Amino acid sequence: MNNTVEIEGLSYNKNYKHILENVNLKIEAGKTVGLLGENGAGKTTLMRLIAGLAKGAKGSIMVAGKQAVADKKANVSFSEQLDGFSSSTRIEKIISFYEDVYPDFSTERYNQIAGFLQIDEGQRLSELSKGMKEKLVIGLTLSRDTKVYLLDEPFGGIDSMSRKKIIQSIIQWKAPDAIILVSDHYVSEIASILDEVVIIKDKTIYTKKSTEEIRSQYAEGIEQYYESIYEGNDMND
Repeated sequence: MNNTVEIEGLSYNKNYKHILENVNLKIEAGKTVGLLGENGAGKTTLMRLIAGLAKGAKGSIMVAGKQAVADKKANVSFSEQLDGFSSSTRIEKIISFYEDVYPDFSTERYNQIAGFLQIDEGQRLSELSKGMKEKLVIGLTLSRDTKVYLLDEPFGGIDSMSRKKIIQSIIQWKAPDAIILVSDHYVSEIASILDEVVIIKDKTIYTKKSTEEIRSQYAEGIEQYYESIYEGNDMND
């Protein structure tokens, strides 16, 4: 089995607070995985650690067989919120930045995604709605040619119709052997693209199951399963 992401014995503290404890997780190449958990469960922290953007963790994180931070950054595309750019920055300048910084950034793929998402490159960040900013982040993230794509709550400001359209198209924008790890509150909407579900609870990985197994056990599917765990009614683990 070819695991692109392998995490063993991962623990992380910040400001003397335990965020993650003894996290063990393996994700096979090509999988699209939902990372679920309540607010503050540690989903964003786990993604930042996988991407090599947070320091001081104990345990090991391997991406594509490598542990060095530089290798993680080269193999992981993370949906950062463009906070490093001023509000007056034009989108075309942000694209140029990605072209200069990331050798794996595909302008051709970005143009295809931007056309699909109807992103106007002549605008400044300050002129974009919250939903359009999130579309831009999705476009930039998925335009890199990497082993792992981390989408952290990518659809919050996007209207329902656009959200469904984007979700249905995400699989077309990744290589067959790449991983997408997506964290989102819209569980029922992303369910159709997921191969597996990972649930964080009590600072660790509570469970990891295939969506096929979940659907066979829960008539209402992934959302019902997720809610049953946080309500304390899950009888299968």
